[in-house]
Amino acid sequence: MLVTLTLTSITLSERHQIMEKLEIDAKRGTYHHGDLRAQLIEATRRLVETKGPDHFSVSEACREAGVSTAAPYKHFKNKGEMLRAVALGGMLRQHQQMMEELEPHPPGSIERIIALGRVYTRFAAAEPGVFRLMFGLSEDHDEHEELVQMGDQIFSDVQKEVAKCFGRNEVTASDINKAFLLWSFVHGLSFLQIDGKLTKTDLQIDHESVLREIAHRVMHDPKD
Repeated sequence: MLVTLTLTSITLSERHQIMEKLEIDAKRGTYHHGDLRAQLIEATRRLVETKGPDHFSVSEACREAGVSTAAPYKHFKNKGEMLRAVALGGMLRQHQQMMEELEPHPPGSIERIIALGRVYTRFAAAEPGVFRLMFGLSEDHDEHEELVQMGDQIFSDVQKEVAKCFGRNEVTASDINKAFLLWSFVHGLSFLQIDGKLTKTDLQIDHESVLREIAHRVMHDPKD
């Protein structure tokens, strides 16, 4: 009844536009106005995965989300901001998964180091488009404070886990170096994986074994 009364107070042309929009929402899945930003980010994320960040327009993201072409500009200045929001969402998901993966393992155990590497490569395999976007240079990520802070947080957590492995409460220069070595390895492995390089050889690579070996090699000296 409320909807009927609302529709009778507008012009016939506007009514047709609203009804057309409602039909589109019914087909694509409705959203609340408060969820518009999240809806656009998710639509952009899907396009990043299927087309890559450089091969779709804002209007395509709008169609994917089932919203008007004017809708994004209520929340984003341009496509670059939409992509940065997707990258930030990816970092947040990756970080959450890392923290969840740590829970079953005792603090200070090397299993926690291995778990972090496992999550890193798994996330890249699950969301290769977003993973590439997170580390892309073309979107000026280094000028986006939230992205920089999230990246720093993830690396800081790795450093702390390394320090705990050596029984330290404070991170040392040695811990930072080891964390960087671990990150460099899993980052490279992740790109080899999503670029299909590992499937183009006859080598049979066991990711879990490789992750374990590199962790033990990097963390070999607890007195360092």
